Amino acid sequence: MLGAISRHLLTGGALLLSVFLAADAAEIDDDLPDLADQIKAMASEVALELQEICPPAAPSDQAAFDQCRRRLFGDSALRRSLATRLLWGRRNQDAGASLNNTNLTQFAPDVIAGLYLPLFMFSGEYGTEYVECERLYLIRLRAGFRNQLQPGQFPYPFWHQEAKWGVYQSANSVLLWVNPKTAKIVIGQFSERGSDSPVVSSEPVWPKFDGKWMWMDKEGSIQPRVTLFDGLFRQNNPHLPMLDSTYRTLALRMRDAQCDNCHVPNNPMPMRRLVLMHTPAHAAGEIARLMTAVREDRMPLDDTGAEQPLEPALKRALLESGAAFEESVMAAKDWESGHRD
Repeated sequence: MLGAISRHLLTGGALLLSVFLAADAAEIDDDLPDLADQIKAMASEVALELQEICPPAAPSDQAAFDQCRRRLFGDSALRRSLATRLLWGRRNQDAGASLNNTNLTQFAPDVIAGLYLPLFMFSGEYGTEYVECERLYLIRLRAGFRNQLQPGQFPYPFWHQEAKWGVYQSANSVLLWVNPKTAKIVIGQFSERGSDSPVVSSEPVWPKFDGKWMWMDKEGSIQPRVTLFDGLFRQNNPHLPMLDSTYRTLALRMRDAQCDNCHVPNNPMPMRRLVLMHTPAHAAGEIARLMTAVREDRMPLDDTGAEQPLEPALKRALLESGAAFEESVMAAKDWESGHRD
């Protein structure tokens, strides 16, 4: 288990970075053939898999949640169908708004598969259609949300914004947008506006947000636990201590580089595409892009949104700590790959 990260994290500061993609997630190469048949087959396989490993259960059922997380994070049909970069978020409240005009968060596939999609339960019911205005295929999955898990099982306190938490709690569908030329899922959304009721009925709960994205529980453990690779990497993975150590160093260097000035989950600017780096799991998914942004002097941003190159010594320290963390992440994943049951 990862240990204490830094005093700054526990007092409510967040270590996040916002980076804009060079190309939009929905960009299509018209020279490639349309893979309609492959997409329909993938939709069926993913829907059936989700029904099997993430079926309807009590919204507080920790064992069901753990099973769903482990299976999706590993060699799953869903994981194999995810693009190397994805966008995630709730469906725009304006039903006519395009995806380009919807605020979404950028994630690596490991983060989507290990932290976000397991929060939903699935009945296996689905539909597939091509949406001309988006130039993407859409897979609609009937779903329900595990709103009664312990707070540390969510990637961050979703209830920091009442409206968003309300949509999560009442969600009855998950939407997967698929690039027709690659048959890869490039955008995921959750919505309460599906045609059916949620797969499980649940009483809403309304936790209070205390301003902290990470915190220490009464037993002295860092929360949210799910962001510490808990349940994703085996406890006997020999690279976990180094993963812990290198992340804590990286977190301090990101704080020194002012990466935590304005980019927090509530997206105060607001930005169309937000990247989160405030927890070990989020950082592991985005470390390659962080390193590229630092090398190319594309971060941090000043108060006007302009790029502000780092002082050389600070840049060097951030690159060194980032490289060490990236190496630890890769070593931990390689070990897991070689020790599958």
